[in-house]
Amino acid sequence: MEIYSAKSKIHSEDLNNINKKYNTVSFFRLISIILFLGSLYFYLKDSKGIFIIFAIFFFMGFVLLMRIHSKLLFKRKIKEALVKVNEEEISYLGKTAMPFENGIEFNDFHHPYAYDLDIFGEHSLFQNLNRTATFIGKKTMANQLLILSSAEEILDNQAAIKELSEKLDWRQEFLALAKITNDSQSSYESLLKWSKFPIFRLPKWSIIASYVTPFLFFGILATYLVTSNSAFLNYLIYLFVINLLIFGKFHQRIQIEIANAENIDKIVSQYGLLLKKIEQETFNSPKLIGLQKKLKFKEEQASGHLKKLSGLFSNMDTVGNLVAASLFNGTFLFNLHVLKHLLEWKEGHAKVLEEWLAVIGELEMLNSLANFSYNNPEFVFPKLNSDFKVDFSSLGHPLLNANTRVDNEVSFYPQSFMILTGSNMSGKSTFLRSLGVNMVLSGTGSVVCASAGNVHPLPILVSMRLSDSLSDSESYFFAEIKRLKQIMDELEKNPAFVLLDEILRGTNSDDKRNGTIEVVKKVIAKKAIGAIATHDIEVCLTTNEYPDVLTNKCFEVEIHNDELNFDYKLRDGICKNKSATFLMKKMGVI
Repeated sequence: MEIYSAKSKIHSEDLNNINKKYNTVSFFRLISIILFLGSLYFYLKDSKGIFIIFAIFFFMGFVLLMRIHSKLLFKRKIKEALVKVNEEEISYLGKTAMPFENGIEFNDFHHPYAYDLDIFGEHSLFQNLNRTATFIGKKTMANQLLILSSAEEILDNQAAIKELSEKLDWRQEFLALAKITNDSQSSYESLLKWSKFPIFRLPKWSIIASYVTPFLFFGILATYLVTSNSAFLNYLIYLFVINLLIFGKFHQRIQIEIANAENIDKIVSQYGLLLKKIEQETFNSPKLIGLQKKLKFKEEQASGHLKKLSGLFSNMDTVGNLVAASLFNGTFLFNLHVLKHLLEWKEGHAKVLEEWLAVIGELEMLNSLANFSYNNPEFVFPKLNSDFKVDFSSLGHPLLNANTRVDNEVSFYPQSFMILTGSNMSGKSTFLRSLGVNMVLSGTGSVVCASAGNVHPLPILVSMRLSDSLSDSESYFFAEIKRLKQIMDELEKNPAFVLLDEILRGTNSDDKRNGTIEVVKKVIAKKAIGAIATHDIEVCLTTNEYPDVLTNKCFEVEIHNDELNFDYKLRDGICKNKSATFLMKKMGVI
């Protein structure tokens, strides 16, 4: 937290200095325009040449100050974003706020583990990891948490995350740039929709006319200025009307091309700045170098191509102003030229535009995981194996407070499946979630909450926390049966990491016990690795039939001084102590 406090202080001081310069420039800009208008007034009053010279000088000064003002405004936005970035980290690490989007819109109750493991929502894994600011970044982050990458991709991600975790300043500057884009799902989708909209080439006559009629217009205008022959004014009027008629013919086509593109020029410009930030950095890991290479197109960087596109969209803004559109198009068919260049840009770049934006999303996702690694230096990158072995040393849940979190040793070999017992509140569900969340992190290339890890990347299948589906008229029990069917179907295709927590709660004890035992037998027959938590001691006896595959583990509770004490430590064997009767007696229930 100290590094974030120090950076916040530095950026705040820089922001104060920028604000002082910004206010000074604003003041002199106002003075320059007043002096410009004053000089014009005295010139019109006295017709002295000195005043027109002053007017030109003050106007040039105004233009220069406008440019400086614009640059300072951009710097101020960046510094404000950098201050916010560091203040958010301070609040997060200090446990005073959770200032990051929770990704609840990506939650999928039918996903094999998203809901059960709290991947999305308040205080979820996504919210703790998320350091994205664009829609594509948030979407890429969500997708990464919902899929299993290949071993090669995981190793590439690990190398990229290691490298980025050491580039704190670059990561924060990239995030600050992303924050000031004010990007949204609608902006992103509007741009992609435009890029995929069918291209209708302009007819040849219109292209010829776009050059011929403006040439004639300015030629006749020059002739009139030289000869002062009023007859040429009539020709100018005719050409002006002809140009407007040509423009009118393509006005609807222009409107279709820029439909739903409000402020798109600014969004495209900001995307370009993000790509430029990536292009200019020196990377060493294969993944980051590969992403950089995707930004080279037609001997030019992607940021340069987007700068041109931003300029074209910006020029199209004139079509919405009646006076400007009439003047510019009546004289030299301005918007027809812009439309031609816009269509040419789309034809030449539309196929790679989505890929460029995907690079932004990838960098934001990797930055988020790099930030997670940086904030948790005690976490480790797990080693990968192809021997269906999974083990962790000092495994804990990454979202729990490190000062109170209890870590455990866990290994899924030689026995590959664990039957877990323990009283309520003893830590069974938290332990299962710790396993699940760390396996999810392993599959992204992230660090895990352990002192060491050795993982075979596997699909994750979980039945822990289902809900009644009122919209589908489903009971909890039927939803659980469907989930178990989903798990069995997936195991038919590939081995997986399976976590089950007290299944078949909606039936009688004998049916539940027999059903649970049969589920365990079928799961291990499909070569699954994982654990099942149960309160039924008879389920644990199944280990006698499959001693090479099944193992019993438990969480115990001890009674000291008439109080329950949970140590949340994983032990060998079957749980012996019973806390429910004691607790009900203590609270006067029985």
